Amino acid sequence: MNFNDCRDDKYACNGTIESTMYALYQQIIMDHYKNPRFKGAIENPDIDSGVYNPSCGDKTSFTARVSDEVITDIAWDGIGCVISLATASLLAELAINKQLNEVLMLDKNDILIMIGIELGPTRLKCALLPLEAIKKGIQEYRSTSCLIEQK
Repeated sequence: MNFNDCRDDKYACNGTIESTMYALYQQIIMDHYKNPRFKGAIENPDIDSGVYNPSCGDKTSFTARVSDEVITDIAWDGIGCVISLATASLLAELAINKQLNEVLMLDKNDILIMIGIELGPTRLKCALLPLEAIKKGIQEYRSTSCLIEQK
């Protein structure tokens, strides 16, 4: 790792574990932004939802297939800032092969741990947008599944 990569960061690259970890998380975020995982859409998905943040223009959508309450295939798409797009990629990577309840239990703290950097209020909204989208999709899937089962 090149410590000069974070010389303009608020954590001076003084060789501390904190500055090293911060630089590492920045690299992970940039990697997911430049090389997104699970980006695209799934045909005939069980889950299909999206959310829009009118204050910044970010949009995130998720499509997924579910079998026995497990996400077996997932994709996301969106437009927005580095934080929202990288978080969508990280979240998709985390959600694949997970129980729906596990994904629904994720919260703000889990997202903050996943991205590993401090965020102000505006960027926090960007980071939470993908979580909102996937949770919305799971809730819609469950409400639709319940209606189908009742028939």
